[in-house]
This record gives sequence, C-alpha cells and structure tokens, in this order.
Amino acid sequence: MNEITFAVLGTGGIGRRALEVSQYKEALTPVAACDRHGIAVDFNGLDVDELLAATEGNIDSEPRDNEVATDGGPGATAADGDVKQHGEDKGVVASSQARASEDPIQAVIDHGDRIDAVLLALPNYEHDFIPRTADRFAEGGYSGVMIDVLKRSRVIDMLDDRSEAFEESGITFICGAGATPGLLTGAAALAAQSFVEVTDVDIWWGVGLKSGYEDNRGTVREDIAHLPKYDIETARELSESEIEGIIDDHDGAIEFEDMEHADDVLLERAGVCDAEDVTVGGILDVRNDEKPTTTTVRVTGRTFDGETATNTFQLGDETSMEANVNGPALGYLKAGVRRNRAGEYGVFGPADLMPGF
Repeated sequence: MNEITFAVLGTGGIGRRALEVSQYKEALTPVAACDRHGIAVDFNGLDVDELLAATEGNIDSEPRDNEVATDGGPGATAADGDVKQHGEDKGVVASSQARASEDPIQAVIDHGDRIDAVLLALPNYEHDFIPRTADRFAEGGYSGVMIDVLKRSRVIDMLDDRSEAFEESGITFICGAGATPGLLTGAAALAAQSFVEVTDVDIWWGVGLKSGYEDNRGTVREDIAHLPKYDIETARELSESEIEGIIDDHDGAIEFEDMEHADDVLLERAGVCDAEDVTVGGILDVRNDEKPTTTTVRVTGRTFDGETATNTFQLGDETSMEANVNGPALGYLKAGVRRNRAGEYGVFGPADLMPGF
C-alpha cells in the first residue's frame, strides 16, 4: 500500500496512543494533530516523541464547536478563540511543529487535500459532537477517510443519516472502530459465520487502567455514564472529586452491565443478529494494571444442520487497552483508505470490513 498520511483530532489518551502506535504500523505517517490549544503540522511526518512530550499530562475540558478536547476531565472551558499558551497547559503548541489556532478543527480541514485520513479521538460528551465535526469536514470539501472509536449506539444512526452527504463528498466514514465496538464487533461477525441464525452475542470486557488513568479520565467519565444512576449529561457534570467518590464506592473496580454500546446496532446493520440480542458489559479497574477479567466474546447460534453451539473469542490478558483500541483503529483506518481509493464512500462499521495490518 502507498504511504498514508493521517491527522489526529484530540491529544488525550486515545489520540496520544494513536500517534505512538502508528510508528509500528507500516505505510502510516502522522502529519497533523490538534487539540483545543492549536495544531501541529509537518507533511514530512510529525516528530511523535516531541509531540507526546508536549502534550503529556494535558487534561482538557469538553470542546465547543471550534475546539478540540483531549481525552481528559472537566476544567475551565476557554472562550472561543482563547488559546492557552502559558505554564504547563500548552497542549500541542508546546511543540516546535505547532502553532496556536483559534479554530484547530478548521486548520486541519484547510490542509485536507494533503491528508488521507482523520482519526477523531474526541470525548463523546455530546451525542452529536462527532457527527457535527464530520459535517464540518464534508462542508469544507474534505474527501478522504474519517474514523472514530465512539461507543454510543444512538450516534451510529446520526452518522447513517449523513451517509448520502458523505458519499457526495467522497468521504469514507468508519464508525466505532476501537476495541468494543470495533475489534470485538468484528470478532463477533467472524464467529457468527458458523451459524445460519445467531441467537445471542455476549461481549464481556476487562480493563486495568492504573498506569494510564491520568491520560484516560475522559474514557472513565464516559464509562461512568453507563452506570444505572447516570447518563451522558449527568456524567459530564461530575467533578473530579465526585468521580473519585464513585471509584471509591466500587473499591476501584467498576462493573458495568447492559451498556449502551454500539456493538448492537453495528452487528444488526451488518445483518449478523438483532440489536436486542447483543449484550455488552465489563469491569474497569483504575487501581491495577492487570485486567480484572478476561475480555471475551461469545456468539451463540444454530448451525445449518440444527445444532446449537457457542463460538468464543478471547483477548490475551497481557494486551493493554491502548493496544486493543489503537491497534484496530489504525488497522481500520488503513482499510478505509483502501476503500476510499477504490471509490467506495459512505458509512461503514467494523463488521463491514477487515482491518489492515
């Protein structure tokens, strides 16, 4: 495959790890990255080590329309055009490759003709934030690949509603392409091939985050929104101390059941099973690096000769969340570029195509 240039929106945990993992993927060159502070651009390839050092420990708040957040927690939201450039809170502008920008997203769009793919590593604090960001790229004339690692089922419908607009713009959009949804959704689709009818898909994940908690506070906050007493709106209003209180109440390991995860609608739209037959749950441990449980996909169905069986897929306990989210995300990005270069545009899910290596 010819060299692929890509940009990352958001330099929190997911965005930072995408840049890091890209160094181990053939034919991938990161050429732009941005957060709410500014944009770093180098079409010869970003100096990833320098950029990671510049953004280390940078915790940002939810963005406004022209802002890009990192994957951090709540904080003071800068007014439109107010770019922080002082102390340790400088984001990408601390890098020699970077410049401040009043509208970092637009700055990436302006370079779109030299960018093959854009990874949206943005917190999903508003259901329509990623779809609205995609609108901006389509309206700005971008023609390429866009990929996200969002989790919420209802966002898939918002993206599907834009499929025609993406096709007209020449955009290949791959949604829910991380671990779950993403890698595990694709595994379920493969496991379903043994059956003529799938009756049940159970996805059970385990994540240990102690060493990466500071970089992934936004992910933790978004997961808390799946607890019975919370939703995406109430979770975004939680203070850091309130989140710490929730963690303490669960002794550091929070268990989730019947999560609103996009695996269900993604498997349904791929024709694997009905959304109501998919169950997603798991355990998040923010005090230990080891996984609290083995990540497992179980697909139960009926074979053509009338037998009922369960196919099982497991991730190794030694694999980290970063490896299982960013590895597949970049793999699906490469697959998306192949589709885009072949003239296939619109909205795709992780069960619709195999990721590139």
